[in-house]
Amino acid sequence: MTLDATAPGPAPVDLGDPDLYTTDARFTMWEEYTRSDAKIWSGPGRSPSGFWSVFSHRDVTAVLSPKAPFTSEYGMMIGFDAEHPDNSGGRMLVVSEGDWHSTLKRLIGPFLSRLRAPELQSVLHQEVRDIVRRLRSQDSTDIARGIGPRLPAAVVCEIIGVPLSEREQLIELTNHAFGGEESSFDRMTPAEAHTEILFYFHDLIERRRRQPGSDLVSALLEDGRLSTEDVLVNCDNVLIGGNETTRHSITGAFHALQAFPDTLDALHADPELAAPAVEEVVRWTSPAAHVLRVATEDCEIGGQEILKGQPVVAWLSAANRDERLFPDPHRFVPDRRPNRHLGFGNGPHHCLGAALARLELRALLQELAAEARRVELAGEVRWMRSNLVQGYSSLEVSVDWR
Repeated sequence: MTLDATAPGPAPVDLGDPDLYTTDARFTMWEEYTRSDAKIWSGPGRSPSGFWSVFSHRDVTAVLSPKAPFTSEYGMMIGFDAEHPDNSGGRMLVVSEGDWHSTLKRLIGPFLSRLRAPELQSVLHQEVRDIVRRLRSQDSTDIARGIGPRLPAAVVCEIIGVPLSEREQLIELTNHAFGGEESSFDRMTPAEAHTEILFYFHDLIERRRRQPGSDLVSALLEDGRLSTEDVLVNCDNVLIGGNETTRHSITGAFHALQAFPDTLDALHADPELAAPAVEEVVRWTSPAAHVLRVATEDCEIGGQEILKGQPVVAWLSAANRDERLFPDPHRFVPDRRPNRHLGFGNGPHHCLGAALARLELRALLQELAAEARRVELAGEVRWMRSNLVQGYSSLEVSVDWR
């Protein structure tokens, strides 16, 4: 299923429309496109110039391959392209390439890798215990609002170097800015909350310039090659990347445990099952719905011509339910092997925080398996209205404890 790249016409639907992703109907749509190896052109709409979309595991992998003639420097989500670039392009890790991208990876990577895990263990396990205590204290809990955001935000605050006394405020701002609802910020829009976060980082950078520590901000400043603005946008990148996807994986883990109730007993019987189960959580939830790349030369993806300068959207969530790689793809299979999911991307922009996300999810699954017998829905599952994040606006559950 393709349209002519040299004269793109209107698609049957604008795949940038966030209303398409508020119900389970998207899974049927993606299944159709994946099975047919579709390459679909969406004309100007949510994207000012239009964009190509690919869905199959093979095509998505090809676009994200290290040798593919595509760049992220114009932006990495629908709405950006060669004529409408992201103003952080070439400075922020996720939208940079080449030597600068390698430099940022070397600086930021160690703070997000397993090498730093021992330093984060106390924060990680304290937050997991707090999550269980909070769940036990309530008849039902909205995981999307009250649980999902807390663990990744607390860990990221530790990495960035946010003082303990300021973390609660930043966690609440983050929750409000990126899809949550915090009653203490009723008079502030999400965009205004994000601006407050940037102001906070600017202040933190100035404090770390005067009093360096062992945190990410201090390391970026010490390197000497990054301007204040560079440090600011990359801290923002780490905050968003470390929080926004993992929070929805955590919420989605509860959704999976509810939908496939034998999973908790299986994890309880075999704690080592947690490692492959984490991979299945990431595949089944696929919080990063898409990434965008712009062609650096005329090329071809799966037989479809792509012209230099045209944006291509790789739908990770669709590829992660490609039945040719994942038999019975809509089923949560905790011991699924092999599991070549693309939940953390692929190629040079494979998520730097993948190891940290795995640690967080594994700790939570093991704690839940040890203490919980069953997770049950206590309200309607509500999805976020977003084409970028496949996430939850509400997931109310009750827990039956062992």
